[in-house]
Amino acid sequence: MTTAAHLHTESGSDAPYALSHLDALESEAVHIFREVAGEFEKPVILFSGGKDSIVMLHLALKAFAPAPVPFSLLHVDTGHNFPEVLAYRDRAVEKHGLRLHVASVQEYIDAGKLRERPDGVRNPLQTVPLTEAIQRLRFDAVFGGGRRDEEKARAKERVFSLRDEFSQWDPRRQRPELWQLYNGRHAPGEHVRVFPLSNWTELDVWQYIARENIELPEIYFAHERDVFQRNGMWLTAGEWGGPKDTEPVERRLVRYRTVGDMSCTGAVDSDADSLDAVIAEIAVSRLTERGATRADDKLSEAAMEDRKREGYF
Repeated sequence: MTTAAHLHTESGSDAPYALSHLDALESEAVHIFREVAGEFEKPVILFSGGKDSIVMLHLALKAFAPAPVPFSLLHVDTGHNFPEVLAYRDRAVEKHGLRLHVASVQEYIDAGKLRERPDGVRNPLQTVPLTEAIQRLRFDAVFGGGRRDEEKARAKERVFSLRDEFSQWDPRRQRPELWQLYNGRHAPGEHVRVFPLSNWTELDVWQYIARENIELPEIYFAHERDVFQRNGMWLTAGEWGGPKDTEPVERRLVRYRTVGDMSCTGAVDSDADSLDAVIAEIAVSRLTERGATRADDKLSEAAMEDRKREGYF
């Protein structure tokens, strides 16, 4: 005889009922998507074509199936994106019949609204196109793929993170979220950043990708690539300004743990060419993906928090 605390298996034996940790994380994220759909008028999903935004879209598809996802996508295009990632983005939009908004850093530079940095790094330049797109298109909730394990400033975020009328973040205005109760109240002109993957780790993301058989851009797996070394990181040669005369280009077997602007996203030496191999590699890593491969986070101890205060992801 089964009880509420047990499931009767097909073999006839009783087993304790409990969600796996991936099932629990998935359930929480699906709940967050549905909560936002019920509370807000015009949400949007930030979508870069990176693994976290891909998992986020997969969860949104699950949350509303068989109906279509009731949100559009927003991509901040630095102009220095990896071609493989842009190709994946466009395939995903077409496959699922989604609407894509693109905020272009290059357009802002061409119009004289932004100035190119001497180092060629455009990640910090994304803030203005992002915040102006949110204001112009009147989005009141913006889904982001940030996770608390990535970086100290992101560890401070709530799942619902209020932004003021200038899209700025004030840690002192964070709201309690006891018992998965989320407060989406905001004044006109304000909006809420929503992070469904807050409680996930990098390993959780990869294990979920494997379980769900989610397609990823090929740069997440080991491949031969022309790279050069700068500040201890393997960067991809490109039109953004690298390499210098003193930085020889090498052909190496590498993969990417995270995806961003080509000028500040480093590859890691790796022969992990399958999901199982990547998961095994991540399981023994002592560095977060941003700590190991993102030059823009190494500008100062508070680099990410400073950008978040200004309106960054």
